[in-house]
Amino acid sequence: MSVVAAPRLKLTEIFRSLQGEADTVGIPTVFVRLTGCPLRCGYCDTAYAFHGGEWWSIERIIDRVRELEVTHVCVTGGEPLAQPSVHALLAALCDAGYRVSLETSGAMSLAAVDPRVVKVVDVKTPGSGEVERNLYAELDALNATDQIKFVITSRADYEWSRSQLRERALSKRCSVLFSPSHAQLPARDLADWILEDRLPVRLQIQLHKYLWGDVPGR
Repeated sequence: MSVVAAPRLKLTEIFRSLQGEADTVGIPTVFVRLTGCPLRCGYCDTAYAFHGGEWWSIERIIDRVRELEVTHVCVTGGEPLAQPSVHALLAALCDAGYRVSLETSGAMSLAAVDPRVVKVVDVKTPGSGEVERNLYAELDALNATDQIKFVITSRADYEWSRSQLRERALSKRCSVLFSPSHAQLPARDLADWILEDRLPVRLQIQLHKYLWGDVPGR
């Protein structure tokens, strides 16, 4: 009889920090950063997770998360859905009683994601260089507890994102986050545009970058 190997994932890092984004901003969170990503967004700030990493079992990941003593866990990347075993990890974290969120691009199928997981979907803007990778039909799978994020690099990106918001009625589906690309667009400019157009979105700045800068693992 053949023995089925336990699922493992290639992991870049696990660390405890404050959540810098989404609806739990400011809450102590453990980040499980998986290795690898099929996209190459121009504003990516985690390119160090594209390669390398170490293979971890799900049991070892859960043990490490438990040692860090939090209630919130964010599985991120890279692109976590590029590793099929991530679904077993997400389910295991939920079973262990954690509030689990998944940070993913708008370019991957969400069909197998555990329904208990909060999905934060980064719809790629033209400024990312990966707008053609968006799978817009996947947004139909989101519910009121999920979130859609647009990382905005310019006025043109803002206008494109505004059109997507309105034409797809995204704010009626779930929370929508407009986030300025940290190095490319002043947050104040984006705030002014949102207010001027009376958009039903949340301005999101990356809290961790204001606290610690571009330091990996923070």
